[in-house]
Amino acid sequence: MSSITAPILEIAVLVLGMVILMIEAFAEKVDKRVLAFAAITGLAVVLVASFFVAPSQSTSPATGFWSFYTADRLAIFFKQFALVTTIFVLIMTIDYAPVMRSFFPGGPPQASLGEFVALPLFTCTGLMYLVSAIDFVFIFVALELVTVSFYVLVSFTRRNPMTLEAGTKYLILSALSTAFLVYGIAWIFGATGQTNLYRLTAALANTGSNSGAVLLGMVFVLVALGFKIAAVPFQIWVPDVYQGAPTPVTAYLSVGSKAAGFIVLLRVLQPFMNLPQTHRLVFVIALPTLIYGNLAALPQTNLKRLLAYSSIAHAGYLLIGVVCFDVRAISFYLVAYLLMTLLSFAVLIIVAQQTGEEISDFDGLAKRSPFLAFAMLIGMVSLAGVPFTAGFLGKFYIFYAAVLQRQIALVVVGVITVGCGFYYYLKVVLAMYWQSSSDVDAVPVNGLSRIAITALIIGTIWLGVYPQPILEALKR
Repeated sequence: MSSITAPILEIAVLVLGMVILMIEAFAEKVDKRVLAFAAITGLAVVLVASFFVAPSQSTSPATGFWSFYTADRLAIFFKQFALVTTIFVLIMTIDYAPVMRSFFPGGPPQASLGEFVALPLFTCTGLMYLVSAIDFVFIFVALELVTVSFYVLVSFTRRNPMTLEAGTKYLILSALSTAFLVYGIAWIFGATGQTNLYRLTAALANTGSNSGAVLLGMVFVLVALGFKIAAVPFQIWVPDVYQGAPTPVTAYLSVGSKAAGFIVLLRVLQPFMNLPQTHRLVFVIALPTLIYGNLAALPQTNLKRLLAYSSIAHAGYLLIGVVCFDVRAISFYLVAYLLMTLLSFAVLIIVAQQTGEEISDFDGLAKRSPFLAFAMLIGMVSLAGVPFTAGFLGKFYIFYAAVLQRQIALVVVGVITVGCGFYYYLKVVLAMYWQSSSDVDAVPVNGLSRIAITALIIGTIWLGVYPQPILEALKR
């Protein structure tokens, strides 16, 4: 297939979402869980089809309608990343359905489940467009598709006061970040006359360009993307939104939104990497992100909130890769982050329905459910960076890139903060295996969730021992 056929992937996911939404609206007697299985099957078909799309080799800007779109190897890889993430989130949604029903008392048994299944499909479409966007205008449109979908998803269980607060904070701060993005684009366009990133590279090479205005525009765009990737000092929304949102949505925000945000950041910063101010600015953001995310996670007792602060910390490690502009290291880290984070949230959703979201609610889980305890153990040790897990190799490649670029300060701070991560991640392991619990009831796990969790465990360990498949897939 040629690269021009790549947009069919996004169109297929968009049509699938619209069909499911129409069925939800007009087929009232349909079991809404069937819609979730249909969505998972449809996304799996699109995922298989994505392997038959040949990546484009040209780095020159296209002409015509698709001049804002690229289907290079990086874009196709992260389209597959978005599809895999959405499939796992939909599996989590099936487990989360009983919690959803509790927030819609008096309604049908599966009230609003269809919309809760359809919205991730629209979000996935936006994420897939976002990783292919090479024009500021299209970046804005795709980003808004993702953000508006998340507005609804975050505040979906609106009868829950925490969810309502999370939705309000996400709405206000996302709108603010959008304003920064548009303002930055306006400055860049005014100084160079370009919004296409490839053409912008050529325009910046022209000494006649107003470098001060372009740099100011880049700063505004970086501020906007800083909100999306949860970098300090733009992370203020993360803890409350992650804790208040429905847990599958929190997992989606943590993995899908962050990955797309970093790919956009790499594409946007590429024209500016010849400017020395760009490296210094990203360095100044990366350092406090590392420190704040890890230190703020230390005293947390709520597991969702702990994972929120740890998400900020992982953004810091990824920003080290951005400073070094090592695309392969960043991409591998994001894949590792997908596996270990979705694994942790998948277990959290199941356990929280029986006990709760506090770390103390995991006391004695190894006796109640050895399978879930082992799954959470793998997720936590991988997030901490224990050897022979994907998380360890992800950090290794990031630090290796920093050493090659002589970013010694980032390496030193990164290694020290990894030690902090061992403390707060292993608190969960301590609770599961060494604390006793008065609750002795077994935790049931359905067949589909067991398969999904097993796949995540295997993937986390496999990539920690044999990372070549991902590294080969990212070769240009």
